[in-house]
This record gives sequence, C-alpha cells and structure tokens, in this order.
Amino acid sequence: MVAQTRTAGQPSPKKLRFRDKLVGKGLTTDALQKKLKQLHQELAEMDQEHVDVPSLNAIRKDLISTSILLHKDRGVKAYAACCLADLLRLYAPDAPYNQNELRDIFQFFFRQLSTGLKGADSAYYNEYFHLLESLSTVKSVVLVCDLPNGDELMVDIFRDFFGLVRRDLPKKIELFMADILIALIDECQSLPSEVLETIMAQFTDKNAKMDQPSYRLAVQVCNATADKLQRHVCQYFTDVIVDRAREEDFDEVKTAHDLIQQLNRACPSLLHNVVPQLEEELRVEQIQLRLMATQTLGEMYADKHGMELVQKYPTTWTQWLGRKNDKNATVRLTWAETMKGVVVNLPEMRKEVEEALALKLFDPDERVRAAVCKLYGQLDYETAMHHVTVEQLKTVAGRGLDKKQSVRVEAFKAIGKLYSIAYPEIENNDPGAIKQFAWIPSTVLHNGSINADVKSLAEETIAEYILPLPTPPAASSSKGSEVDEVAWTDRLLLTMRHLDDVSVNTLYSFSNVKGHRPTIFEKFLAVCIEYNGGVIDENEDAVTEKLNVAVKATAAQLPEPAKAAEDLQTFAKLNEGRLYKLLKTCMDVQTDLKGLIKARTEFLRRLEQSSSSIVGTMTIFLRRSSLHIVNQSSIPTFVKRVQKGSESSSVAYSQTQPSANQSFSVFASGNSEPEGRAQQTAHAAQVWMTYISKHCPAMYKAHIGEFSKAIADERNARLVEVCLHAMAAAAMSDAKLAPSDKRTVERVVRFAMESNTRHAKFAARLLACLKNAEEVCEQVVESITDELEDVEPEKLVAHIAVLAQLALRAPDAFEQKSDVIMSFLVKQVLKSDPDDDGMETDTDWLEDAALPLDLRAKILALKVCRNRCLAHVESETALDIAQPVIRMFSTVLQYEGSLSADDADSPWARSRLRLQATTSLLHLSTVKKYALEVSKYFVPMALIMQDPVYQVRMTFLDKLVSFLSRRRIHPMYNIVPFLCVHDPEHDVKIKASPMAQAYVRFALKALPKALRLETFEHNFIRLLHLLAHHPDFKVDAESIHDMAGYIQFFLQEVASSDNIALLYHIAQKAKTVRDAESHVYSENLYVCAELAQHLIKAHAKAKSWNLETWPGKVRLPPDILRPLPSAEATNKILKTVYLSEEALTWLAEKAKQPQEEKVLSKKPRAPRQPTAKRKAPGPKANGSAKRARTVKKRKEEASDDDDEQSGSEMDEDDKENERAVSSPAKPEESESSSEEEVEGEKKEKPATRARAKKQAARAAKRHTQPAPSDG
Repeated sequence: MVAQTRTAGQPSPKKLRFRDKLVGKGLTTDALQKKLKQLHQELAEMDQEHVDVPSLNAIRKDLISTSILLHKDRGVKAYAACCLADLLRLYAPDAPYNQNELRDIFQFFFRQLSTGLKGADSAYYNEYFHLLESLSTVKSVVLVCDLPNGDELMVDIFRDFFGLVRRDLPKKIELFMADILIALIDECQSLPSEVLETIMAQFTDKNAKMDQPSYRLAVQVCNATADKLQRHVCQYFTDVIVDRAREEDFDEVKTAHDLIQQLNRACPSLLHNVVPQLEEELRVEQIQLRLMATQTLGEMYADKHGMELVQKYPTTWTQWLGRKNDKNATVRLTWAETMKGVVVNLPEMRKEVEEALALKLFDPDERVRAAVCKLYGQLDYETAMHHVTVEQLKTVAGRGLDKKQSVRVEAFKAIGKLYSIAYPEIENNDPGAIKQFAWIPSTVLHNGSINADVKSLAEETIAEYILPLPTPPAASSSKGSEVDEVAWTDRLLLTMRHLDDVSVNTLYSFSNVKGHRPTIFEKFLAVCIEYNGGVIDENEDAVTEKLNVAVKATAAQLPEPAKAAEDLQTFAKLNEGRLYKLLKTCMDVQTDLKGLIKARTEFLRRLEQSSSSIVGTMTIFLRRSSLHIVNQSSIPTFVKRVQKGSESSSVAYSQTQPSANQSFSVFASGNSEPEGRAQQTAHAAQVWMTYISKHCPAMYKAHIGEFSKAIADERNARLVEVCLHAMAAAAMSDAKLAPSDKRTVERVVRFAMESNTRHAKFAARLLACLKNAEEVCEQVVESITDELEDVEPEKLVAHIAVLAQLALRAPDAFEQKSDVIMSFLVKQVLKSDPDDDGMETDTDWLEDAALPLDLRAKILALKVCRNRCLAHVESETALDIAQPVIRMFSTVLQYEGSLSADDADSPWARSRLRLQATTSLLHLSTVKKYALEVSKYFVPMALIMQDPVYQVRMTFLDKLVSFLSRRRIHPMYNIVPFLCVHDPEHDVKIKASPMAQAYVRFALKALPKALRLETFEHNFIRLLHLLAHHPDFKVDAESIHDMAGYIQFFLQEVASSDNIALLYHIAQKAKTVRDAESHVYSENLYVCAELAQHLIKAHAKAKSWNLETWPGKVRLPPDILRPLPSAEATNKILKTVYLSEEALTWLAEKAKQPQEEKVLSKKPRAPRQPTAKRKAPGPKANGSAKRARTVKKRKEEASDDDDEQSGSEMDEDDKENERAVSSPAKPEESESSSEEEVEGEKKEKPATRARAKKQAARAAKRHTQPAPSDG
C-alpha cells in the first residue's frame, strides 16, 4: 500500500518495450524499416521526464551502427535519424554518445535533410519534419559547438540550410531552420569566418527581397543574433576593406560597401560597430574609399532607420555632411546623388540638409549642380510641399540660367515636374500649393526670355510640364472619350493668373500666334513637297537651291542650327507624303485640339519608324510651328470665361489699359489683382482674345456666329468689346467673314454711335469691312457730323474714335464731311481750353483711366489727322493733306505739347500730346512721300529720347525700335537709341540702354553686310550731326564728357576690327563739309568730329586693332550737310583744332588708361536744362515690375499706337500702311535747304523751354508711375 501510494503521485519511469534486434544477418530492408518505424513511434511518445533511461541502452548502440547509418534505403535512414533525435531528447541534458559518435550522428542528420527534404510532397517528409522540429525545440544541435571539429560541422550546417531553404519549403520548416542556426550562433565560443561569409552571401544580391527564402532566413538569424554578430561583422568588413584597399582591389571593396547597404536595410543593428569605421573612411586620402563611404552612408541615412543612425552617431553625420565640400568633385557628386533619400526620409534634419544643398547649387563642378537640380525633380508632392522651402525651389529655378547646358536642362526639368505634380492642388485653390509652386511658370518664362539656348529649354518645359497637350485617348477606350478642350484652356487661364508682364510676353512668343503666314516653317514644308525627295522634272538646280535656302532659314530658328540643317535635309529626302500631310495639319490655324493631338502623335510615331535620329529636331520644329498653347478650340472657352466675368469691372478694365512698353498683366498678386477668381479668369481670357485679334484673326473663322450672338448681350461690356474686336479683326483679315445679316449690322451701327469708346472704335472697324461699307460708313459719318457741336463730352470722345477709324479705313465716306470734321477738330477740340478743374497740376503724367475727356478727345483728334494722311498715300493730293498735319505735329513738339506758346495746358496734357505727335510723325515717316517732310524735324523727334517724362521717352523708344526692327523707317533713325545712354536716373538707364543694345546687337548680327553698313556705320555722321544740334551742346569740359559718352556707346556696340577704319574715315570727312543750317552748328560738328577721332583711336588701341586708311569712298548725306565753298576753306578747317585744351587734356589722360569701354557704368550726366527728367517707376507692389523687352521679342510684338487697349500690340493702321510701304522710306537727297528758316526755328528753342523749369521742380516731388500707351 505504501508503494502504491508513493507511485500514485509520481508515475514510475516508462521503460522501452521494443526488444527487437536492429542489426544482424538476414534482416531484410522492409523488416528493418518496419522495426525502425515501430521504434520511432514508441520513442516519440515517450516523455523526457518519465522515461527509464537505462532501458534505452539496448538500442543506443544499434542505431549508430554503420549498417544503419550507411544503409542504402532512404526510409531506413529517415527513421533512424528520427530515432536518434528522440534518443538525444530523452537522454538530455547528457549525451548518450561520445564526441566522435555525435559528430557522425549530426553529419548523418544534415546529410539526410540536404538529400531527402525536397518539398512537402517528397517521400518521408513527416520524418524529416520531425527531425527538424526535434533539433529546433530540444536544441540538441548545440552539442555541435563542443565537438573537436565542430567549426567544420557548423559551416556545413549553415551551407546546407541556406541551400535547403531555397527549395520553397513550408514556413514551419523555415522557422525550425532559423531556430537551429540561431542556437548554434548563440552557443558557439567563436564564430567560424566561413559561417559569417555564408550568412553575408545571402545579402550580396542587390535585388534580394523578403519573399526570397534564403534572404528571409538570413535576416531572421541576423536580427536574432545581432548582439553576438556585431563584433564579427565589424571584423569581417575591416578585414575585407583594409586588405583589399591595400591591394587596390576596389571591386571587392565596392562589394563590401554594397553589402553594408543591404545589411542596413534588413538588419541595421548588425552595423553599430561598422558605422565608426565608415566615418574613418570619409577621412582617408584614397578617393575610392571616400567615394564608397560617402555613397554607403548616404544610402543608410536615406533608409527608414536613418534618423536613429543620425542620433546615435552625430559625428558621423557631421563628417558625412561635410563631404559636400570634398576636394574631389566625384565625391561631391556622389554625395549629391544620395541626398534625395535624405531629403525624403530625414525631415527633422531639413535645415542642415537644405543649407548644404543650397551651397551645392553653386558648386564649381557642373555635374554636382546638375545632380542637385535633378534631385528636386525626383521629389514627390508631399516632400516638395512640406519639406522644401520655396526659397530653395527658386534657387533651383535660378540654375535655369546656368552657364552649362546640362545644369540648365536639369533645373528646367525639376521645376517643370514639380509644377506638373502640384497643378491639381493649385487648381483646387490650395493656398499652400499656390505659394509653393504657382510662381514656377513665371520664372520659366522669365528665364526663357534671356537667350536662344534657354528659350529652347523654357519652351520644352512649358510644352511638357506646365501647359502640356492633353493625352490622346487610348485606342481601346470607349468611343465617347474625347479630348477635354475646356480643361486644357482653363489650365492656361489659371496659369496666367500668376504671370507678370514679362512672362506674358514670353508666353505670347511661345504660342506661335503671332507671325506672318505662311510662316517660315510652312514655306519649308512647301519646298519639301516641291523637292519631291530629289525627283524633279524641271528646274532641278533652282528647286534644290530653294530647298537649301529654306533649310538654312528654318534651321536658324532652331537650337543647334548645324545639326538642325542636317536633320531638315534628311526629312526632305524622306519624301513621305503622309508625313507632309500630318505636318501641314499640325501647322494649320484651323486645326482643332483633337486634330492637332492626333496628327502630332501619328507624325512622331511614323517619323520614329522612318528616321529616329531626326525626331528631336522635328519635335522642336513641331513645337515652334503649331498652335499648341492656344488654338481655335480655345475660343469657345475664352468667350464663356469672359462672359462669366463680373460686369462691374469690365468698364474699368477697358479704361485702364497698359503702357506701350509692356504687356498688360492682372495676374501677379497684389492690390491691383481683380476681385474673384471668375473675374481674374475673364481678364486672362480677354487678354488672349485681344492678342489673337491682333495677330491671328484667322483662328476665329469657325466662331463668327458665336461672336454675333455674344454682342447681343449688351449688358456685358467686356464681352461685347472682346467679340466686336474679334469680329472686326476677322473681317479685316477675310472680307467673307464680315457679318451680313441685317440685325447684326444694325446692332454694330448702334455700337458705333454710342458713347462707349471701345465699342464704337471696333464697331467702326467692322463697318468698314461690310459689303455695303461705303453706304453704311457715309451714314455714320453724316450722323456723327450732325451731332458734333451738341454732343456730350463722353460721346464726343467715342465719335472722334470712330472718325479716326473711318478716316483710315473708309476715306471716301470720311471725305464727304472732311471739311466740317477737320475744322471742328482743330478749332473746337485741339484749340479748346483745357478742363483742369479738380485735376492734379503738379504731375506730368496721368494714366489712361485718369485722363479727362477733353484730353482724350485731343489725342484722338491727332490720330484722325494722322490716319487721314495715311489713307491718302496713293492720291495726288497726299502731300497737300499731309504737310499742314506734319507742321502741326512739329509745332506740338516745338512748344513741348501745345499748339502755341500761349497755351496753358497742364503738364500731363502736354506730355500726352507730345508723345502722340512724335509717334504720329514716326508713322508718317514710314511713307516715302512723307519721309522727306518729316525728316526736317528729325532733331526734335530724336530729342524725345531725352524727354523729361519717363513714360514719354520709354514709349517713344519702344515704338521706334518696333519700326526699326521691321525696317519701316529710314536708317537714320537707328542713331536715336544711342541717346539713351545718358539718362540721369539709374533705373531708367538699366531699362532703356539694354533695350537699345539688344536691338543694335540683333540687327548687326542679322543684317547682310551691305544693309548693315547703310543701317549703322554710314549713319555715324548723322550721330555726330545730331550731337552738334543737341541743345545741351557746349564746348566746356562737362558737355564734352557727355558727348563722348554717346560716341563711346556707339563704338561699344557697332565698332569692330572690320569697320573701325571706316568710322574713323567718316569722322575725318565731317571736317570737309559744313552744316546745312548754320555756321554755329558747323563748328559744333567739327568739335564732335575731332572728339570722335580721338575716341576711335583710343578704342582701337584698347582692342589692339589696326587703324588703317579706309580705301573706299563714302558719300555724306546731302540733306543735312553741304560742301565747303573752296579747297582753301577746307584746308583751313582741317588744320584748325576745335577742341578746347581742357578737352584735349582729358582725352590724353583717357588714352593712357588701359580701358575696356564701359559706357553704361559711366557717371550719368545732369539732366539737360531747363527741363528735368522724371524718375522711372520702381517695381509695383504686386511684383509686376516693368522691364524693357528685348528686341527679339519686340520683333515679334510690334506696337499698336492706335489701340489704347495695349501699347505692345501692332497698330492695324501699321498693317494697312504696309501695303503702301514696301521698303524703308528715305528722304530725297535734296541739295536745297533754307538756312534762314532753320536759324529762325533755332532762335525759338530757348523761349519754348522756359516754362520747363517749373516742370523740373514738380517732377522732383512726383511719385513714380507706369509707362504709357502712346495713344
């Protein structure tokens, strides 16, 4: 009982019941396998805690006999392995075998696993599973660590397992393996290097991911044993890097660093001892090591664990960040390339990172600058929005003007991509996105206005990222999917909200709306068709030469003209009719958006198949020849957006038009920005429609009916104005587009008779294009004439605006009542007393919106006079009509804005009339019949370049350069821009001088040699003559300094080694003639001639040019100069020195100084007396600071004197007059000139300027104001 009681609480040990022999002769394989299976089942059921261990001794020896361990049958060995594993479990913690036997057993175990375990469906899978489970849970495998050659066995185990795990075994098996390997590492005294190499080998594949079993197993093992492996890993890398670097085997060193990066991604805790080692590598002299350490640490910081690394090793972070200033450019480049991940993943370190990157945007090496720019283009929206400052992005954008093309490319791409990903948020009116990114288009366009190389990149950025064409619908998409024309147009209008005037101008030039059609690209296509791939029936040489000329002209419009010419020749030789048709479709102004996208896509696809090498050039060709920013599909959306604009601002908009030297912008933020988004959009749409009306009205062909309906909405003044302008422009370009239905014509007549000046003006233009124009215009003229005496002032202004249009466009109708009209305008309007009640009297300029009605009427009256002259160019009475008008304009100049010396006009009224008179004279000088008469007043016209009022002189310069760039006026006017060099205000000088420089440089580059000589070099004598007539001319030192400035500016821009001798010859010849007006001016001329000779010598010496004798002959202009009476007089003048001793001393000192003429930096002269020039306006608060446009742009944007809506637009009067002026007008070279008459005019000058002293005092107190429209 006692025994029973004792065993009841604790069961007696269980003895092994198996008694069969496992070894012996005559035992078949099946019998042996059956016995081993039976034994395995019994042992597996035994509990380690309740087993009678001695009872196991009987089988212990049999199981390790060679007949079993080396048995041929896999089943026998599988069950034997399970039995041995069970024995090790049951005997634990003591091993039942000696070390040699244990070695054999473990080798047996892993041999069975590596050869037999091939998958869940393999034979004896359950037995292998049991074996692995036993080794994993019992940890009997740790006995390996105590064996004499345990290291070798351990190496084999690791190799076998990493090979075995690749067989895509169940997850459970993988976990067992991980447990076994972890137990081995934890228990071993020293880790064999081969084991570590085996583990590291799993990380060498850069594309390794957690779905790869061997990589996953290695990660599990490393993370579980990180504390134990850290030291070994550090030693491993130290050995590899130091030894291989010493042997200069940098491939192995690179592999080691790649391995560190892989380990950092999966097991960062392994590398805690490796990071200090990498820090040391940053300091070594070997470039390769610094390079690899920089890249490796950069990748580590870019990882999700990067912040922990920064915090744990702050000195390493500092040292790595310092690699931005490494003396080796390749190291700096590598550093920059790894920064993208750092920017994204280390927002906490944003300040340090951004400061470092800001410095590298100005790195001496272009590759580093390009890499930093590229980095920002790779950022996602959230990072760019929240972890990068807008100042940093603007600095990146500034690299768009880098001197290296590679940097410019990356900078433009970067900001273009950022705008593209941010656009949806900008469209949603997100204030943060608008502040961070909305400035990008303006900056891109600003940069694009700098030079040809930058322009090409800016165009590409606009076309690819900022205003891209919609993606064409996929072929597999439903038939209902269409291109979204409204969204495309609205994107343009939204972008326009954030542009300033310079940006808008540049965008205009990118739009390809402006330009004579057929364009140079259309002409090239026509020649290609004619060339027919070289198969020409007639005139082969002529056609080939025609192609060569077309190719050269077209290539000049593209980047890299030499390569472009080759590609264009290749395109011509392809001679594919389908390509020609597609290209023609793309360039057609009547092609809608869907057609453009379809044709463009097919063109590029076919071209890629035919000749892929020219795709780049032809892509640029397409971009510069097609309407990809606005086209006829934009018009309906423009009209709808204008219609939705609030009516309250439409009148104000019409009355506050921009100045002549800039384009209108309401889009920059600031106080002038219109209220409400719909109103802003309406303004943008109106600006575009106005531009299209002036430069490409053919785009309206499909929308005339829509305009006719729109003008019926008479309550919407803005809409009516836009649509009337569009209808008038369309009808002027194609008479077939003029409306013919009675209701529309009656409505237009009513607009012409009403008091809205803008409506009346455009209605008059439209009426002049009707089929029964003569009849309708006569009725309008008669009706207006009857009302002139009694009409209200506002309506009178509108009536005169109509008369100004009809005087030019319907002269016959105007002449029916011309006597009455002209008499009224001169006596009742131009000579009327000014209505200055309540007006400011101490300012010399008023904006368009503030002009009183009587002054508007006077300005328009001057236009009526000018237009009447232009309309009668072909008539016999042209001069009879024009001479009184020209004299009247000159009188206005003579009396500085008044028709008589006694007029008491206010300063601002005089400024306006002075400007209008000058620009009118410029218009008339485009006509050959009038050019001689106008040229008599060349000097007072030229001196407008130095008018006391900023807006007057800047508008005049703008208009002048517009005419000169199109060669519409005599070449002598080319000397006038040189007068801008001596402006008393610095801010004016930096606008006017570059404008003049840009025009001169472009003309010198573009004109043929003969034409260039006629334009500039031969006119040098006219510059000297003009200076001799300058009212500030004196022979004192200060005056000579000023005169020298003009000549130096001319030499700086025009003089070259080829023409310096000619200029010197002309300066000498000036002393062989006399002035046509008086002896006083002749002496002034001789002073200027001597001064020019000295300056030319100094300039040639400074440039190291040879000043040789000019071999040719030069004919001096007889309209301003006369021959001397005798040879004796000539000799006497040549021997006489007219320069003062003081001037000669100054010139001698100047010649001694090594000089590079920098005329623009010269101290500005004092303003000429008695008038004083007003200050140029400072930047506007809304950021739209005015700036002089480049001549290249100006050539694309001729001014519109007749249209108050935009001073930067070409006057339709100019276009009308083009037909009468086929070449630049030249004064007839008449020998007759009345010196007495000119002397009389000269005597009046001091008296006419007497009142200007008061103006000068007032001008000093004025606030700056924007530059004007001239009309």
